[in-house]
Amino acid sequence: MDASSAHQDSLPLSSDALLERLRSWGIGFTYHEHVPLRTVEEAKSVEAALVEPGEVPFRLKNLYLRDRKKRNYLVTLEQDREIDLKALGAELGIGGLSFGSADRLMEFLGIRPGAVSPLAMATGVETGVIFYMDAAARNADRIYMHPLVNDRTIGVTPEDFERVLEHLGAEVHWLEL
Repeated sequence: MDASSAHQDSLPLSSDALLERLRSWGIGFTYHEHVPLRTVEEAKSVEAALVEPGEVPFRLKNLYLRDRKKRNYLVTLEQDREIDLKALGAELGIGGLSFGSADRLMEFLGIRPGAVSPLAMATGVETGVIFYMDAAARNADRIYMHPLVNDRTIGVTPEDFERVLEHLGAEVHWLEL
């Protein structure tokens, strides 16, 4: 199965159910449907249609990682930030970082490759995933991310993003990179 909304009912939490939760919490967001996006490069092809004129957006690159001790991490960075896993591990004080498998991604974050997003902490909180996010997101007008599927993108203000994390019970470790 791919990571599109056509298969959202096979996820622990569907995209539709997540969006309904956001609405019930009073979270305002922009909503966009588009072709399935699997990479940052593919995302860049549709970005112009998402961003409002004059807006300072924060576009994400999400990494699902594991360490030698089998702890799971979701690391969300600005999409154009260069990443060296060894250097990132040193910055975080974590040794032996590597990418997690697709099976573990589903087990620990409830999503498929191509749809990794901070919103997956809806499942990650329950499975002990540790969440790190680029502090530069706090300076954006809007943060853009997939709502658990890769053919939809929502945009939220940094303030509403932090409210979402509070509702999810997700602790965020802000990275000053």
